[in-house]
Amino acid sequence: MISRRSLIQQTVAAAVLGALPSAQRRRPRILVRSSWQVVNIGDIAHTPGLLTLLERHLPDAEVRLWASADISPDVIAMEHRRFPGLVIVKGTIGDDGKASTPELADAIAWCDMLLHGSGASLVAARDVRAFLDTTKKPYGVYGITHGSFLSGDDEGLLSRAAFVFFRDSVSLDVGRRQGVKAPVMEFGPDAAFGCDLRDDTKADAFLRANGLEAGRFACAIPRLRYTPYWLIRNTAMKDEQKRRAARNEEMADRDHAPLRAAITRVVRETGLKVLLCPEDMSQMAVGKTWVLDKLPADVAARVVWRPTFWLTDEALSTYKRSAGLFGLEMHSPIMCVGNGVPAIVCRFEEQTSKGMMWRDIGLGDWLFDLDDPATHARIPEAVMRMLTNREQSLAAVRAAQAVVEKRQRETMSVVGATLNVR
Repeated sequence: MISRRSLIQQTVAAAVLGALPSAQRRRPRILVRSSWQVVNIGDIAHTPGLLTLLERHLPDAEVRLWASADISPDVIAMEHRRFPGLVIVKGTIGDDGKASTPELADAIAWCDMLLHGSGASLVAARDVRAFLDTTKKPYGVYGITHGSFLSGDDEGLLSRAAFVFFRDSVSLDVGRRQGVKAPVMEFGPDAAFGCDLRDDTKADAFLRANGLEAGRFACAIPRLRYTPYWLIRNTAMKDEQKRRAARNEEMADRDHAPLRAAITRVVRETGLKVLLCPEDMSQMAVGKTWVLDKLPADVAARVVWRPTFWLTDEALSTYKRSAGLFGLEMHSPIMCVGNGVPAIVCRFEEQTSKGMMWRDIGLGDWLFDLDDPATHARIPEAVMRMLTNREQSLAAVRAAQAVVEKRQRETMSVVGATLNVR
């Protein structure tokens, strides 16, 4: 529920805006700091999700994207297909307060506020601090996790925000306990729920080539405890990477056992096929090694393994054609539920608390803890119920969507109020 302070902000904003002569009005300007990396379709989805929400709820606002350095040409092209007029800038603000590129300097001078997008933490904390120290303009935070091993000493910086929306209730509680004092601190679902990218042509071609029929297959996503960035980016392993690789090896068979069991039941008992697909660039190999190669022959024959990475638009078009999704990732389920597709989430201690948002939006029955041995036996049955009790599953998704969409409206009203009362 939106706070009393937020309602007051909106009332004041309306009064201020209404008092201005029309000649003095111009469209409000938002600089979105997002686009953390492109090796994961979920990390990509944060940005178009937030852009869609701004387009839907604040249509009068002009928006530019301040992206990270590794945004790729194919991701830029994908985003421009959905948002043709989007201006994308890159760069940093130096210790001298100067932007490293003229495009970023222009965007900073142009904007009325900075909006930090969803992520595993206040990902761009350094950029936010430099922006505040340089411009004194307001900023807000839209849908982050806070308090994990990925969070730095961000409490003071969060307190300087006009608003902070935490994407799970655990993070909100941590922020409150730490004494974060932003004027508005509330639950705000991950912006990726708003992602509506599509590439139906690629998705349909892939389905045809692999004998998959719309509504007659489920998607499954594998995952290691730690994303092996040392493999994705072909970098040397330091001691911490070696520790993580050892932990991955230790837990991989155990973590994927319930996935294999669920796939086996789906294939043998429902007649559905299963698409084993990736959310990040490491998971094609993970899926083959720890899932496909360990399945019984009759089951493996009805599993389609995707050997190549894909972008968010093709993935989401594929998910939309599936009967549902289950696995060890978070953002593919977010995109699924945001687009009306049932999805189960399995999580473990090495992840942040982001999985708790499934409980926050009313999907606690589809959230499983892989660190609880008793949970393993329940996952295949939950997958079966999700896929076979179609009407019940779709009703659960609609209820969750209603929670998410209500919070999207309320949180976006706060963004708008912050812009207007400057």
